[in-house]
Amino acid sequence: MRKKALGRIVVRRKAASLTRGWLLAGPHALPVALGRGGIKANKREGDGATPRGAFRLKRLWWRAERHPRPRTLLPVRRIQPDDGWCENPADRRYNRPIKLAPGSNADRLARKDALYDFIIEIDHNMRPRVAGRGSAVFIHIARDGFAPTAGCVALTASALGRLLERVGPRTKIVIG
Repeated sequence: MRKKALGRIVVRRKAASLTRGWLLAGPHALPVALGRGGIKANKREGDGATPRGAFRLKRLWWRAERHPRPRTLLPVRRIQPDDGWCENPADRRYNRPIKLAPGSNADRLARKDALYDFIIEIDHNMRPRVAGRGSAVFIHIARDGFAPTAGCVALTASALGRLLERVGPRTKIVIG
């Protein structure tokens, strides 16, 4: 029998650090990497900041050729080689998943490294979608040493796997 999904997870900045923090999920405190610009209420495209606010978890994207389907209550979508994310504020598809043409400079979800092997899509800047207010803000796997992200929240692969088992589409992430 599956556990009930957490209603809320909270991300806080670590004391004396702009780019490191904690994700609080029930009784667990998991270390995370934050955006190189810290946490900002007025997120802008390219500022490297993790957006402050309360957001819903929309779905999990995962690399099926690298990992078995993870246990989660979130809707799940396999990452295909041509899946990407539009980060161009002038494009009508801004901050949405897209199919990439060869040579595209959009954010490719099927990366060579493992950072995007599991991506939790959050609903930052989705309703309404405002050009230039930030795109492709995810929860994903952290780089070695918890190096800063471009604005996402990143955890170790094992911590992200444990988190996936406890979250669902009604889980809110509160950043700030």
